[in-house]
Amino acid sequence: MPPATDPPVRQTAMVEVRSVRKRFGSLDVLKGVDLHVRTGEVAVVLGPSGSGKSTLLRTINHLEKVDSGSVHVDGVLVGYRRDTRDPARRVFGKGRGGRRAGRLYELPEREILKQRTEIGFVFQNFRLFPHLTVLENLTEAPVAALGRPKRDAAEAARALLARVGLADKADAYPRTLSGGQQQRVAIARALALEPKLLLFDEPTSALDPELVGEVLDVIKDLAHQGTTMIVVTHEIGFAREVADTVVFMDDGRIVEQGPPAEVLDHPRQERTKSFLAKVL
Repeated sequence: MPPATDPPVRQTAMVEVRSVRKRFGSLDVLKGVDLHVRTGEVAVVLGPSGSGKSTLLRTINHLEKVDSGSVHVDGVLVGYRRDTRDPARRVFGKGRGGRRAGRLYELPEREILKQRTEIGFVFQNFRLFPHLTVLENLTEAPVAALGRPKRDAAEAARALLARVGLADKADAYPRTLSGGQQQRVAIARALALEPKLLLFDEPTSALDPELVGEVLDVIKDLAHQGTTMIVVTHEIGFAREVADTVVFMDDGRIVEQGPPAEVLDHPRQERTKSFLAKVL
């Protein structure tokens, strides 16, 4: 039986994933994942295709609902609220008529969207709005979701474009940009909401090899500035250079995690050794 109350979230933690499980039909994708990322850390998640890496990211900002377990970002439960009025009642994530398991109720969509403004997500296929200019892509969410004045949002957006090396592309449309440029715009768009956490789902996998470096350089710069990030990638060199923690996943579980020098150079688990032998 689960405890009556959760243990407190560690004060230095930006992300606390606790015993998260996720199933799609009969397929168990996440099998009790625990992950702790401290404020200012970069966690790089490695693993074979189908290991649950992207699903884990999507549960952190509630793009996927967890079946059990919980996710906290900066001490706040993501996607759900607890019923503190009746500690004996246990309803998990299904609202009325939900199954009894954990005293959690899913938040209304507007509250979930508000939480997502603090959790930036950069997808592998950019997801820019093709009918908007680069500048408009960056200003839409700050204006619509945060209520910022258009002039202030535009000024901040131009500064972000300069930060990612695209100051001259404000009036361009996404279709006129290279893949690397589009991904840098996507990073700037995520930063426009000033999130507490950035999630990257294989940000270079859709790029031609010669464009990978320009995107990784932007992410490295963010890491050097102390941005808290979780990055799913196959770029081992990037993980070695930037990660505070390397997490290796396989078959819906975290098999091994630790500093890059330990996990990449001296892995303890045979599954980790086998994976690295194929990619290094």
